Amino acid sequence: MRRPRTLVAMGEQVARRLLREPVKSRLAMVADCDPGQVVHDFTGVDLADVEVLYTSWGCPMVSADVLARAPRLRAIVHAAGSVKHHVSDACWQRGILVSTAAAANAEPVAEFTLAAILFANKRVVDIARDYRAGRTDRDWDARYPGFGNYRRTAGIVGASRIGRRVIELLRPFDLDVLVSDPYLHEDLGAERVGLDELVARSDVVSLHAPDLPETRHMIDAGRLAAMRDGATLINTARAALVDQDALVAELVTGRLYAVLDHTEPEILPAGSPLYDLPNALVTPHIAGSLGGELARMADLAVDELARYARGLPFAHGVEPATLSRSA
Repeated sequence: MRRPRTLVAMGEQVARRLLREPVKSRLAMVADCDPGQVVHDFTGVDLADVEVLYTSWGCPMVSADVLARAPRLRAIVHAAGSVKHHVSDACWQRGILVSTAAAANAEPVAEFTLAAILFANKRVVDIARDYRAGRTDRDWDARYPGFGNYRRTAGIVGASRIGRRVIELLRPFDLDVLVSDPYLHEDLGAERVGLDELVARSDVVSLHAPDLPETRHMIDAGRLAAMRDGATLINTARAALVDQDALVAELVTGRLYAVLDHTEPEILPAGSPLYDLPNALVTPHIAGSLGGELARMADLAVDELARYARGLPFAHGVEPATLSRSA
């Protein structure tokens, strides 16, 4: 197997967290690459012999000017999700092959979502809070009528990689699963419905759509009002999908619950009511790959680099035609 000349391009802190052993050793085995040499700015970098860029978060834009200095560049292997932030139109025009580890990054988000759905229907956070406050037994059935997961309905908004994986993870459970996505034309084992029907029928609504102009505030005041009393909204996607002011207004009434891993702004101001509302669980964008989960993305990207070195097509290649409706 030949070893293509490869340059690592990503943020310095990202590289320290992502490129640990044994990833560094594997990378050096499959490519002519120094994993210790990490660039976060292409200015002044000799790109004449570089055939592959091994990238992640913090990679600078691979612009037409950069490509002019990299005549041998043939592929970009991205050890993270979206490639929109660094793969320019010039890359597609030149026919650069692009791979993404979005599938690896989808796994922890789907796991987080599965846990959130099961905990939401079981009212785990609420009961734990009440138990801590009262420190005595209560009639939990009376306090939370009908709580539990049996025959409850989960609505998945967006048949993205993450949305599809969540549907897969829900299969062993006795839940009815709905899915809404205007681009979905295949059977995922969930009932396909329109978004308005989904929000009206679901006990939990989980968002997995990309942040696009047409998806901004897709969960607006009207759709929030249409949700069942006691239903939970889960957002592990992007804050822009939800009218946050309208959501806060609903949460203040106590009618709905929310699990929010992404808010607008991403770090809420100290005075935000979302911190203190008992029916809102807010986490600081932790659903995606962090800690030990970063190695999954790094390994997938090395696997893709090894496929390229053997002359095989990428298993997780990116097609430019799909970018207009992906994250």
